[in-house]
Amino acid sequence: MPNETAQSNHNHLFPNHVSTLKVTDPEFIDLFDNFAFDEVLQHSHLSDQLRLKVTLASLIAVQSLNEYKVMLGAALTIGVTPVEIKEIVYQAVPYAGLAKVFDFLNATNDVFKERHIQVPVDPQSTTTPANRYEKGLETVRGIAGDAVDQMLTTAPENQKQFATFLADNCFGDYYTRQGLDVATRELLTFAMLISMGGADPQVKGHIANNVRVGNDKQKLLDVVTVLLPFIGYPRTLTAVSLLNQVIPEK
Repeated sequence: MPNETAQSNHNHLFPNHVSTLKVTDPEFIDLFDNFAFDEVLQHSHLSDQLRLKVTLASLIAVQSLNEYKVMLGAALTIGVTPVEIKEIVYQAVPYAGLAKVFDFLNATNDVFKERHIQVPVDPQSTTTPANRYEKGLETVRGIAGDAVDQMLTTAPENQKQFATFLADNCFGDYYTRQGLDVATRELLTFAMLISMGGADPQVKGHIANNVRVGNDKQKLLDVVTVLLPFIGYPRTLTAVSLLNQVIPEK
């Protein structure tokens, strides 16, 4: 049996849930629940809602569709709003790519319909085709300093489009949207990048971005901690190493 704390935390997210793994793999599910829903949570100070938000982003990044649908139900149960959930899915597109996000968008719509949540949700865009580049540059400067400006200045002519895309698409189309604040979007991006692996330079850049928007090292460590049961030790320890490189311990 899971310990009392793990059972309580699990019931908070999944009231009246009967796990099929309790029948087929009872020893394993007790082991996992005691770790993920008790021991890990002792070392994180994230709110339940924020924990579920970064978990959903991570599950998209690692392509865990079934677990995503389970945790999506939990997120709705504890008050994460449909608009916030849709923004998490949309935020994944510039980082994971539409090919990986498409099934999660459809799954989200299916869960919403099952729960009688109206789709589409209220629109959250704040830019137009005419101003997305300007607004994107303004937004990225506030988050990442002059990084994109430097790319625009120094990139070879046949590569400048990537800096333009960062300005008008990644930041102009997505970061300027309502529904989630910039600090939360940066946490989501960090969660996705460490979950995918293979993007260490981008992880380091977004660690610095997180600090600029008010997410300190401890909050980033809290994110890594709660994602460990879902992404495993290699990517977790890589994330911790990158955090220590960018923000050394005093």
